[in-house]
Amino acid sequence: MALLSEGAATIALDGARKSRGNLTKARIRWVILALLIVFGTVAGRLIQLGWVVTDTTIEGQARDIITASRPALLDRNGLEMAVDIRVPSLYAEPRRIIDVEEAVQKLRTVLPELDADWLRKRLTGDKGFVWVKRELTPAIEDAIFALGLPGFDFVQESKRFYPGGKEASHILGATNIDNQGIAGIEKYMDDQDVALLQSLGLARGNDLTPVNLSIDLRVQHVLYQQLSDSLVRYKAIAAAGAMMDIKTGEIIGMVSLPDYDPNNPQSAFEDFMGKKNQRFNRVTSGIYELGSTFKTVTMAAALDSGKVKITDTFDARYGVRFGRFTIDDFHGKHRVLTLPEVFKYSSNIGTIKAMQQMGKEDFRAFLTKVGFDTQVTIELPEKRLPTIPERFSEIVAATSSFGHGLSISPMHMLRAVAAFANDGNMVTPTLFKRSEEEARKLYTPVISSRTSAQMRYLMRLNALEGSGTRMNKEAAGYRAGGKTGTAEKVVGGQYSANKTLTVFSSAFPLDNPRYAMIIMVDEPQKENAQSGNTAGWNAGEITGRVVAQVAPMLGISPDFNEMLDSNLVPVEIR
Repeated sequence: MALLSEGAATIALDGARKSRGNLTKARIRWVILALLIVFGTVAGRLIQLGWVVTDTTIEGQARDIITASRPALLDRNGLEMAVDIRVPSLYAEPRRIIDVEEAVQKLRTVLPELDADWLRKRLTGDKGFVWVKRELTPAIEDAIFALGLPGFDFVQESKRFYPGGKEASHILGATNIDNQGIAGIEKYMDDQDVALLQSLGLARGNDLTPVNLSIDLRVQHVLYQQLSDSLVRYKAIAAAGAMMDIKTGEIIGMVSLPDYDPNNPQSAFEDFMGKKNQRFNRVTSGIYELGSTFKTVTMAAALDSGKVKITDTFDARYGVRFGRFTIDDFHGKHRVLTLPEVFKYSSNIGTIKAMQQMGKEDFRAFLTKVGFDTQVTIELPEKRLPTIPERFSEIVAATSSFGHGLSISPMHMLRAVAAFANDGNMVTPTLFKRSEEEARKLYTPVISSRTSAQMRYLMRLNALEGSGTRMNKEAAGYRAGGKTGTAEKVVGGQYSANKTLTVFSSAFPLDNPRYAMIIMVDEPQKENAQSGNTAGWNAGEITGRVVAQVAPMLGISPDFNEMLDSNLVPVEIR
């Protein structure tokens, strides 16, 4: 009996153990299943996320482009002309905004200029990213953060800043709100291929090498001040000027007025004196009849042809007739003039006869040789094609010889005058630094060294005895010389004696030429009752004042030794 009882207890114990073992195994199986489900779900979600393309844009604009920087633009001496600053820009994720109306009301307490209806529509929907307000200040950023609104955040953007404001606007151009170049050098650099950008240091990223331009900010400032003064002093409607290193082709300074503030690109479209579209670069994208400054080109062509000599004389007693028209001199001497006198007295008659002695076909070919048929090659996108008749009739050749009936840009004339002073070697202008060794590889001979020496003499003679004497008085000691030009403007299809364009093209110091310059004043008036309104009184005087200020900066010392001028006189006429 006792044995039976013991056996039953053993069976019952084994049964209980087996039952608990089965229950444990079942529980383990359920736990494993649960873990498999959990891990399977996680794995599935990871796979799903791996296939999802992350939105890296804001309104279609890649974030890396939005946040990218541009290299600093420096002048030739390392002074900053354009730099990037980091600014916060506010964007929203509408799908994360809980209460649109609350967001609108609170945002407008910090940004009251935002229209409520526009903002409400902007923040409604399931878009991932929308701009709210770009290029804010850090103080506004802090104020918006303090609102505690979900669904709003900031991107640190690069904004272009121009420390000099307007002074170099037509050189630098501007960028849009996405920091992309839209004008000037800024646009030029964005338009170039990758290899060129890398050579200039313009590779988008965080470690950018600054780009040195050819501009000398000291010269730029003087040009800007003097041309700004001309708008007031001579009551002119516009003015422009540029200076070039004749050895390297580097543009040292360039100003065109009226201008705009590149920190506010929209100002480029503002009216000026009640007129629209006046804030363009007159140096490169304006073309004009440059008047008697063109006689420099005609004389260089005639002398270099070999058919005209510096010892030649020309009968200027009577005007030159073309049918029922007669071309005469503005201040005629009514006598036989030597070639230097033709240039000094700016004789239309003498210039026409020198051109005719050369031949109108050769004269027209020379204009092609000095690049007057094509746009000037320079880095600015703002350029314009000259208008020169393909073939010259007798009368067109005659009027063209003294700068009427054809239009070129001031940059065309500057490049030509630089070549005439640089032993006849023409070089492509540039806004980037270039060594003289690099420039020599680009030289294109347009006149002989002998003709160049004769042209330097004529330009200096005009400063000493001709229409450039007022310029020479302002720039005493710096041996500058050049040619004036006063061209009547076309109004209603006819030339107007009351509206003129005055120009002075020059080079200095002519005993050892290094720089060429052109100054242009549009519709100048008399400074006072005793003054005149031709080029010598305004463009010439501006040239002299600029030379007097910048020459010492450029390492040129004044020298009043008369032998320097005597040495310029050609042997044939000493």
